[in-house]
Amino acid sequence: MFFMKKRFLAILLAIGGCAPAQTAPKPPKSLRIYVFDCGVIKGLSPALFNFKEGEVKATEFVVPCYLIVHPKGTLMWDTGTIPDSAFKSDGAPVTQGTNAIMTVTRPLKAQLAEVGYKPSEITYLALSHYHSDHTANANDFAGSTWLVQQPERDYMFGPPQQGAIINTASFSALKNAKTKIIGPADYDVFGDGKVIIKFAPGHTPGHQVLFLKLAKFGPLLVAGDLYHYPEERASGNIPTFEYNADQSRASRAAIEAFLKQAKAQLWIEHDAATFAALKKAPAFYE
Repeated sequence: MFFMKKRFLAILLAIGGCAPAQTAPKPPKSLRIYVFDCGVIKGLSPALFNFKEGEVKATEFVVPCYLIVHPKGTLMWDTGTIPDSAFKSDGAPVTQGTNAIMTVTRPLKAQLAEVGYKPSEITYLALSHYHSDHTANANDFAGSTWLVQQPERDYMFGPPQQGAIINTASFSALKNAKTKIIGPADYDVFGDGKVIIKFAPGHTPGHQVLFLKLAKFGPLLVAGDLYHYPEERASGNIPTFEYNADQSRASRAAIEAFLKQAKAQLWIEHDAATFAALKKAPAFYE
């Protein structure tokens, strides 16, 4: 009888019926950032960014997501281009789109779980902006406190918007989420100057970037879509679909001045070369 009970328990554990509940890791002693692979986008024309063919070294976009872990809590920054719900039970890569082809190989929640977290355990959510390649899994973080600029939120839940650049369904749950309106001044997320959200409008009305003071890696700015390609920094080219091109130019100038003053590295989120050189979760920078 004891043998049968033991065997039955083993079967339950094998199918997950009695699997122990996941517990979040203990807070780290110092700030860290995890980099997740949230997909790639192919087929975008350089003309969208005011470049001619051949003027941009690599046109393929990567789509990262980031988890910032601080001794006082966690911050999810951007949530991908295809929702986890699109994955089938076989876990095969998911591809969507016609002109711009988006492919994701791993669900965001699986990557979060690898480092010990569930969406329900994340303290804060912040999106660099509302474009659909940054908001795919935003609804999963509706239990977090959403950090957003007022002009961005107003646009997201204003009159219905058209086109693939915005997918209101992907962030609909945020409308009634606990929300902290921040900016236009810098917002110190944890109150110690190590995780700062900076207002950088133009690409969208409330576009924002993320500054981190990492103890070992050093100061870092995660740039959202302030730039898409490194070539934009040298050329000054502004994408054709900016919400306000003049604001974008002003934001770029302000952030470039800040980078020099802070002696910070810049990560252009969509830049394939930058992303390829980064270590990915479960590894991290601190």
